[in-house]
Amino acid sequence: MKTLRLVSATALAIGMGSGSAQALDDFTLQLKWVTQAQFAGYYAAQDQGFYEDFGLDVTIMPGGPDIAPPQVIAAGGADVIVEWMPAAMAARERGVPLVNVAQFFDRSGMMLTCRADSGIESPEDFAGHTLGVWFAGNEYPFLSWMSRLGYSTSGPDADVEVLRQGFNVDPLLQNQASCISTMIYNEYWQVVDAGLPEDELVTFFYEDQGVATLEDGLYALEDQLQDPEYVDKLARFVAASAQGWAWAIDNIDAAAEIVVENDMAGAATFEVQRRQLENIATLITAPPEEMGYLDPEDYERTIEVLLSGDSDPVITEDPGDAAWTHEVWEQGMTQ
Repeated sequence: MKTLRLVSATALAIGMGSGSAQALDDFTLQLKWVTQAQFAGYYAAQDQGFYEDFGLDVTIMPGGPDIAPPQVIAAGGADVIVEWMPAAMAARERGVPLVNVAQFFDRSGMMLTCRADSGIESPEDFAGHTLGVWFAGNEYPFLSWMSRLGYSTSGPDADVEVLRQGFNVDPLLQNQASCISTMIYNEYWQVVDAGLPEDELVTFFYEDQGVATLEDGLYALEDQLQDPEYVDKLARFVAASAQGWAWAIDNIDAAAEIVVENDMAGAATFEVQRRQLENIATLITAPPEEMGYLDPEDYERTIEVLLSGDSDPVITEDPGDAAWTHEVWEQGMTQ
């Protein structure tokens, strides 16, 4: 049972030293994707001064289709990364010893969105169809799902044809695929905005199919967690980020504006980011004092999904307790 609570920035400052000004510690976060409301809590924590209150000068680095967060942190380019657990555990098995230190998203936003005119009404109808999937770590839960359904996804006699989907919704709009991968806070609405109304779509949430895996967790390298100074900075980062997420969810309009202001590419618009954050708020169900806590049962469920599949499991060995820790979260969120 969790009886932990957020540390106030004032209390932490008192614990950090005397009343004299303290130098801020540099800290770098690598995001999984480009600047958007998916990461609003981190941008809000920076904008509202929460990181500074906790003695940190945080640099937030956007991601993109050519950026793999596990590679970035392995090369020393970030102190912590945002990553999906399937991709993190796959990277861990390949030799990048990632450890989950906090988990803000406790529900999956991933879904398969299909054209109703494809004739697909249930997963049992997927056979013989082309399904679009992102191959940036997002393919792992999909492949596990197909394996559970008994569908082969490769070879000349594959039950379903897998289209390596770009980061757009064109395959569905142009009838190149019967279904494509979407997130409830992003691509699904791109489909609707492009002219396919919701009543012409059939959706399958991974949560409803029993194959949901954890998304958007914070991951550090195992050897870094042996350094008390690093753990101290990381714990402060987690605590300040929790405050950022709580603030963003309570102030959706303002948080959406902050995201737009931080988008150096100029692609984010207020209306889209606001809608995105409204949907993201449904994926963070914990109260503020428990935000970032990794539920061990959710972890075990994710690992079970990743191990499933007789022919091609995502991972071949259970990483066990070594792949996650509550110590950083507890240090950051308690006095």
